[in-house]
Amino acid sequence: MSPTLSRQVLAEFLGTALLVVVAVGSAVAGLDVLGPTGVALAFGFVLLALAYAIGPVSGCHVNPAVTLGVLLSRGMTAAEAVAYWIAQVAGAVAGAALLWLLTGDVGGVTDQTGALGANDWGDTVTAGGAFVVEAVLTFVLVLVVLLVTARSAAPGFAGLAIGLTLTAVHLVAIPLTGTSVNPARSIGPALFAGGDPLAHVWLFVLAPLVGAVVAVAAARALSGPAPVLADGTAAGSADGTAAPAAAGDTTGADVPSTAGQRTPGREDTGRRPV
Repeated sequence: MSPTLSRQVLAEFLGTALLVVVAVGSAVAGLDVLGPTGVALAFGFVLLALAYAIGPVSGCHVNPAVTLGVLLSRGMTAAEAVAYWIAQVAGAVAGAALLWLLTGDVGGVTDQTGALGANDWGDTVTAGGAFVVEAVLTFVLVLVVLLVTARSAAPGFAGLAIGLTLTAVHLVAIPLTGTSVNPARSIGPALFAGGDPLAHVWLFVLAPLVGAVVAVAAARALSGPAPVLADGTAAGSADGTAAPAAAGDTTGADVPSTAGQRTPGREDTGRRPV
């Protein structure tokens, strides 16, 4: 593994762990006080902060569904995607382990969710309904990620748009499934919660991945070819070729990369994600 990919994998591990500890932790320790709206805002704010903090390093996917979207959009290689997925799941498990310790004898914190913030269905939605909810909301999230990090998007605002989108999807799904839209976020808490959340975790892995695949197709349809100028050249290019996307714009952070850093799968190609 190259030093660059090692740093990216470490960033994805830490970012996903922090997402679980802070955002899922807001439900575990503060659901009674914050309510669903407060928890939804916690998820959005954490992702917003992470986008600008680790976005220049790894792109701040912190979500296997987002990584799948970038992979299918040819923004990274399969080997890089696998490394990201391993780091994301490991980070989520590490974050959930910390919450488990805090809600056990070590921390004595009362788990206000009753299941370490794990996702599930049954009380307010059927399995079929949960699948539709998770697939559709992940579709929305990944579609926003791909579109706001594309070449033509307004620079500097991708992290804000993605954070607000994550907040919105949580407002919809917290009363139904607890909101996954992120297989790693679901796997971590489910491993420690056991029972139905662990038995049902497959849905919260499969549905977001299905949503991501559909989002890639929609993003391609919406993006279309680069606009052509009056002289026949592609917009943003002096030689008739499409202008390459800015480094890091496939990632969800929309911030400049550091000197010498490459974005996964983008070192020689100048490809955009869609």
